[in-house]
Amino acid sequence: MFNKKFVYSCIDFLKTNDIKNEIKEILAPLTELIIYELYPYIYSIIFFVFLIFILISITLILLLLVLKNNTNFVKN
Repeated sequence: MFNKKFVYSCIDFLKTNDIKNEIKEILAPLTELIIYELYPYIYSIIFFVFLIFILISITLILLLLVLKNNTNFVKN
């Protein structure tokens, strides 16, 4: 019973705008640091996804060209 009242009072306390803003101000440097550290990985992931897209597109084009030129081979 006491635990539920305590939890609800904590939740109500954390719902106030002043506390939300203070928590955001406290955590802002930490989140900026984490994002700053993750930027190289994000850029490398974007680069590799783009590279894989290009390679798959080239493979599809080559496959279509081979199938178009070898229709005789497919019929047999």
